[in-house]
Amino acid sequence: MLLDTHTFLWWLDGDRRLSRRARQTIGDDANTVLVSAASAWEITTKVRIGKLSGAVDVAADVAGCLARQRFESLDITVLHAQRAGRLPGKHRDPFDRMLVAQAQIEDLPIVTNDGVFDDYGVTRVW
Repeated sequence: MLLDTHTFLWWLDGDRRLSRRARQTIGDDANTVLVSAASAWEITTKVRIGKLSGAVDVAADVAGCLARQRFESLDITVLHAQRAGRLPGKHRDPFDRMLVAQAQIEDLPIVTNDGVFDDYGVTRVW
């Protein structure tokens, strides 16, 4: 499964906003949990511009955070970028568009509370 950026951060923080189903799914050792390079980009960008001050430590070592959780990174490929650029709809967030493209191409469910993903035909776990 692919984690949305907020889901990844909430998991790391033990945030109660994570749904019970999301916590169980992420915590199940039988599941492979992926975090997109787009999430690393989003976290570090938002920390840099002051919109995500609570994630300074994560931004400083995203790879280490992934390793400690035994999550895997999902690189961005040219095919992912082309799909993200071609996605229809008015949703303009480049990070979300990349996650949609990756979920579609890699046939991955995405763990998110953001209903915008429903508009793109990906399986959303929440």
